[in-house]
This record gives sequence, C-alpha cells and structure tokens, in this order.
Amino acid sequence: MQPSLFKILHSDAKSILSPTSGFIAQAGFTHSLNPARNCTFGCTYCYVPTMRVQAGLKAEDWQRWGQFTTFKVNSPELLRKELRHGQVIYCSPLVDPYQPAERIECLMPRILTVLLAGPPRVFVIQTRGVLILRDLELLKQLSQRITLRVSFSVTTDREDVRRWYEPLCDPIFERLDAVRALRRAGIETYVTVAPVLPCDPRRLIAMAVDASGRDIIGDPFHVKAVKAHGAFTRDAANRISEKRGFLPWHDPQYMDLVIQTMQGAAATLGRRFGIGPEAFGWLARPGHAAGAPQP
Repeated sequence: MQPSLFKILHSDAKSILSPTSGFIAQAGFTHSLNPARNCTFGCTYCYVPTMRVQAGLKAEDWQRWGQFTTFKVNSPELLRKELRHGQVIYCSPLVDPYQPAERIECLMPRILTVLLAGPPRVFVIQTRGVLILRDLELLKQLSQRITLRVSFSVTTDREDVRRWYEPLCDPIFERLDAVRALRRAGIETYVTVAPVLPCDPRRLIAMAVDASGRDIIGDPFHVKAVKAHGAFTRDAANRISEKRGFLPWHDPQYMDLVIQTMQGAAATLGRRFGIGPEAFGWLARPGHAAGAPQP
C-alpha cells in the first residue's frame, strides 16, 4: 500500500466507546470501538457508507469512501476514562482497525496498551489486515488477561474475485497465514467469511477450518431489495457482480443454497458454519470460546 493512495486526517472524538444496538447488540456486545472514520481498504461491497449519519459519518465520508480516513487521535486517552471491567467490546463495526493507513498512524498499539492497564471482559478485533501481526506481542499479553478474540475476514478462495471486489486488501493466502500465526501464538482466532464473495464454498470452508481449527462465521451480501431497513451492499459491488456474471450471489434463495453447502462442508470437518447474530455471538461469549480447535 502506497501512502499516496489515501489521505490521513485527524480529529478529537468526544467519546470512543459507543453502546451497541441492532445486530452487534443482539450478538452480545455491550460497546463498539471505532478508532477512525472512513476506511482506506475501500472495499466495493462495504455497507458502512450506506448508513451515512446513522454510522456517525459525514457527507465526505460516504461520498469519498476509501479515499481518506480520519483517525480519532485521542482514542487512547478516552478509552482509559471509559473502560469498565464488564464491557464486551467489538472493534470495530465501521472501519477496519488494521486498515492500510494504520501502518502509518500506529494507533492500535496505543489502544492495546490501554486495554492492558484496565481490561474489559471481552475484546474482539474484526480485521482483514495482516498488519495485525505487527502487534502480536501486545495481543499475546492481552490474551493472558482477558477474553481476546480476533475475527479475521477471508471472503473467497479466489484471488481474481478478491482483486475485483477488494483490490486493496491483502491476498487470501496471506490472510490465512496470518490466522495460522495468531493461532500459534495462542490467540483465539476465527475466520469470518464476511461477506461471502463468489467462491467454491466447500474449498473455502476447508481452507478456513484448516487455518483456524474453529467454527466458521459468515455473512452474505446485504441485499437492499429484500431489507426493510439498515445497511446494504454498495452499488460498486453490484456493478462488479453484473459485469462478471455473479449476480446470483446477491439472490437470497441462491445464497441459502450456498450457506447450506458451507454448513454441510463444515459439518464433515466436525465444525459449524453459522450466520447472523447467533454466530457472531460466538465471538462475544466470555470465557471458553465456542468451536475451539480440536486436539
């Protein structure tokens, strides 16, 4: 990632831990932590800019999604004041905490250091960035004090598909290697197929289970036509799907069959494949994780 591809801005936030609602609250999280606004991965399917002001975004964020990011530079100081022992924190639903700009900003090590000093009950990092390995020692220390989990997004088994839909993200094999490295370090790490991009469902499940040894969490495209409200997949991804012949992957009935195939593939490996708040709840549960690696 070249720094010239995006602009990094800074601002002071009024608070850093937000009480959850909707999907994340249903999964069992009490708070979310978003260290920035806008995300320099700029994935074509990302639903966050469709939420607009509901996600705390400004107009330039959703109009120029992925072109810049605004880091909340006082996040560590705010976190130190707002942390409580019983909190179950999701980091983060709106931006990837290990987005490309984080390589330059280095905000996450400061956040993890604060967590070490005043730990919550559960802290979950949602990412698709192998940059997380930079902070492996801090993560290992934190995992000894609290329930720490990493939810690592691996969206497809095909590099061509990855390049079409998420060209600024790390290659699939690098992400799976990162999952293995986190697992070796003793970090509870799940593969999250979110969203489910065009793939060989059985092969993708086999790859995910091999890397993590755990149950697999998934999330199909958020299809605007069948959602009464809330976030939905951006038009940029819809256009790619139309051009590449992947529109069936936006069809709920077709995706039901894909999900069933993934569930069957996971079952043959002694694992589960789940979607929705119940599956994401595996991440929020304190103590011993569901779907722990088999001996």
